[in-house]
Amino acid sequence: MGQAEAIALIERMMAGHPRSTLVQRDGPYIHFECRSLLFRFIDDIEFLVDAPHGLVEVRSASRAGHSDLGVNRARVEHLRRRWEAALKKSGPA
Repeated sequence: MGQAEAIALIERMMAGHPRSTLVQRDGPYIHFECRSLLFRFIDDIEFLVDAPHGLVEVRSASRAGHSDLGVNRARVEHLRRRWEAALKKSGPA
């Protein structure tokens, strides 16, 4: 999968993620903000697409507090499962 396809897939996946807003897209870098439902805390989730190596680096972190009760990890794991399902659906390159 090339850089453009990977970025398009990330944007589609995040478009379906509640309370997520695209903040920045610059080449292979994409940054979203996700707001919590109850207290409206902001989490950042960032992607860096390394197409030549077939990698997508992901960082998800809370801006405030000491613990997010596993929300960021759960978000990334959910996105990873959706990514893998999309790759299986599209078949071999």
